[in-house]
Parts: sequence; C-alpha cells; structure tokens
Amino acid sequence: MGKVSSQEWQDFISGCPNAHILQSQAWGELKSHFGWTPSWMVKGDLGAQLLFQKLPLGYQVAYIPRGPVSASGSVINHPDWTVFMQEMDDHCTAQKAVFLKMEPDLWDEDPGRSTSPFSGFRFSSHSIQPPRTVVISLEGTEDQILARMKSKTRYNIRLAEKKGVKVSEITSVDPFYDLLQGTSGRAAFGIHTREYYQKAFQIFYPLGACAIFMADFEGTPLASIMVFQFGERSWYFYGASSDHQRQLMPTYLVQWEAMRWAKERGCKSYDLWGVPDEELKHLEESFTSRSDGLWGVYRFKRGFGGQLLRTSGPWDRIYNPPLYALYQLRNRFRGGE
Repeated sequence: MGKVSSQEWQDFISGCPNAHILQSQAWGELKSHFGWTPSWMVKGDLGAQLLFQKLPLGYQVAYIPRGPVSASGSVINHPDWTVFMQEMDDHCTAQKAVFLKMEPDLWDEDPGRSTSPFSGFRFSSHSIQPPRTVVISLEGTEDQILARMKSKTRYNIRLAEKKGVKVSEITSVDPFYDLLQGTSGRAAFGIHTREYYQKAFQIFYPLGACAIFMADFEGTPLASIMVFQFGERSWYFYGASSDHQRQLMPTYLVQWEAMRWAKERGCKSYDLWGVPDEELKHLEESFTSRSDGLWGVYRFKRGFGGQLLRTSGPWDRIYNPPLYALYQLRNRFRGGE
C-alpha cells in the first residue's frame, strides 16, 4: 500500500489494540501543531507513523516514535519488513531526511545490546522518549492492584483519603498548568507551553482518551496529572504538585484515581513514563541518596508495584552520512551521544 492518508492510518491503527499512543493519528495531529509533519506508511499488516522535522537547507529528520506496529504481533522478522523498509527508505529520501530515528515499542530483554534487531539500523545513545519506565498491571481487582503496591504507598493513598483530600476530573487545562509552572520552577525541569497542553486536551479528550485529575484540600489545588489512554494501555505523561500540604500525600491519591479511570476503560496497564536509565540494582541502591534528574520521581513511582522495563533502541538509519556526522557532533556538545 505504501504511503497512506490520515483516515487510512486511523482505520489501520484501530485494528492494533496494543499499539502505543505515540503511533495514534491523534498524536500525529498534536505534533503537527508544534513543528512536526506526520506521514503514514503501511505494507500488509505492518505500518508506522513517521514524524518529520525540518532542518536548515531543506533537509529533515524522520522519526518513528514507539513503532512500527503490526496487527498480528511482533514487528521483528515480520514477512513484510524488507518491502516495508524499501518503501520507507524511498519516502524518507524523497523528503530529504538525513536519517530516520526509530524508538520501537519493544521491551529490551538485553539492555546492554548495541546491535539492532532491525537490519540497516545502528544504535544511538540519543533518545527522544524516556527509555526506561515503570509499568503497572491493571489486571485483577482494585484490591489486588493495591496489594501489589508497597505498603507505604498504600498507606499514603489511604492517608490522603482519610485526611479529606478530594480528587476530581477537571476539563480546564489552566489549573493544571498553573501547578505545573510552580513544579517546573522548583524542580528546574522543562515543560511545554500552555498551548501544547491545551491542544493535547482538545484533541484527545473528545475521544475519551485523555483526562486531567486534580487533587485538592478544602478547595486548594495540591496536585494534578494529565493521563492518556489508547486501546488496552494507559500512560501518565504530565504531572504537577504544590509544596502546600504535601504531608497529605495528594500525589499518591491522584495517581490511584487515574489508575481506576484507566481500568474502567478496559486498560490492562498504566505506564508511569520515565525513570533514570539505570539497572534495577543500581536504582534500588541509590534512590535514597539521590534526588537529581529523575531520581526523585523513581522514589515515588517505585512504590506503585509496577515492573521496571526498558525499551529497545533508539536506532538510526542513515541516509546522509556527512550531515549525520554533524548531528552527532551537535549532540555531543549538548550532552547526547
């Protein structure tokens, strides 16, 4: 089939219940408002959403976030792979792509591997999405999900309920973003613009695929998160909290309510989206003494009883070696490869 339309991609991805939300047509629409151009390729039951970003002199970067996808299962050793990649290469070179970066939706059974399972790709240490995460199973009853959590996390959820913290679903981005700005200032991490979160909510909420939860105490906002759902999976992408009344543990209760929301929609997993890219042994040995980067959030996320997982890649397919070398050099200066 080759290059397909937005509607054809929507029809294709609807038959892939385990696909990642970053491969959804709605995610491509979101990114189209912020410097990326989505494009879609399908061969048989193998497909991918690509995002193109412009570079100087008419060149581009091509990117496949958490894809390709297949309705029949794994994309590794897929019978359509060779022809699919030939058409992908033709499309990327026609768009003057310097390289194609692929971050597959595959859990890596050998995190130290530097050899790609995909022919023609080389390992890159420059990832766009967080490579390591904690994924919580939503299988079983709510009591069973709670039982898999660490006792302190269960205690904090119940404490917040007992002390009168209330969690509600809100339909305005502004209260969430106001908290997010404060969190960013304290923790010194970057955030998107208000317009980005508004557009994300505007696109995904009507689909029933996004919710914003707010935890408050006596009318004062304490913590808020924006969560997403696609098929049988859900993700916690964005969160914020206040320094006020932290002893009431609102961040724990708001996560629990989001998990309940996802479970009610048939989701089997809840992805906490991003922890330090370190092995479990090192994480467990060091999280009590470190708070830099994602270490503080690991201390929080580890308590929800999820599984520490790492995705395969990222992998780069190079079309213009001289310009790719300049890209590598730029990333070295920026602390990347």
